[in-house]
Amino acid sequence: MATTKAKYNIKAVSQLLGIQPGTLRAWERRYKMIRPSRNEAGHRLYTDDHVRILKWLMEKVNKGFTISQAVSLLESNEDALSKPDHSEHKNELDKIGDDLLNSLLSFNENDAQRHLDHAFSLFTPETVAIDIIGPILVKVGDLWEENRITSAHEHFASQFIRSRIGMMLLSIPVDGMLPKALLVCGPNERHELGLLIFALFLKRKGYDVIYLGQSIAGGDIDIVIDEIEPMYMFMSCTLKKNIPITVRLAESLQKQYPDLKIGLGGYAYDRLSELDKKRIQPFIVGNSKKAWERWLQAT
Repeated sequence: MATTKAKYNIKAVSQLLGIQPGTLRAWERRYKMIRPSRNEAGHRLYTDDHVRILKWLMEKVNKGFTISQAVSLLESNEDALSKPDHSEHKNELDKIGDDLLNSLLSFNENDAQRHLDHAFSLFTPETVAIDIIGPILVKVGDLWEENRITSAHEHFASQFIRSRIGMMLLSIPVDGMLPKALLVCGPNERHELGLLIFALFLKRKGYDVIYLGQSIAGGDIDIVIDEIEPMYMFMSCTLKKNIPITVRLAESLQKQYPDLKIGLGGYAYDRLSELDKKRIQPFIVGNSKKAWERWLQAT
């Protein structure tokens, strides 16, 4: 039996589903997949059925569909026929990733752009960044460390990816009323591509991202924090040798700014022992979309 009583405001639905209110309002205006009623003050009110529909759409989006594709599935009732199973979904991601990597290692920018455009036509920007570009970065790094590719290959691939993600970041509108997140590489760190992917994830979630990129001079971070007053600060670390100084900086800043939520991410932390990980666990954001969402919800 349908539940038609309107009882949830937009803040409650936002917290239930992990979606920013602004994004929810934009979806409703554009796709009209639900029609919430209004209270006397003009605020939206949602029923259980509305929440169920939105949850279904969010599940599709989290699996890699765009919101327009998810709405089309909902409207046509062809979900069972049209949704690829997990293995097909994963195989398509892997195939596009392999094709993109081969193009990059062949210095073929046109082919690389074509494969990337194909990926964006099938999947959300987060899925492309996290499930296609992320693994490519790891593979390129491993190939370079094993001397199976040259520094020229690594630079070409990195520059291509950096420029494309940078353009994606610029294309997302900024809402100055949303929580501010300051992103910067940890001390002595120069590898910023993983941090760029995280910046894209945060901006798509609705955060106002201030992206600094590579490590900045010691002491300057205090000036930036005082000026912009962020709610969050994230530092990335890809080299294990830079972890101690990054952790010390995080601990120092936490004492100086007790209300600042500080997160540490990057593949270097995966190489720590379980004991070392446990000691700095509150800071560790993780390296997957699910881990990032859990950390944000916990803070």
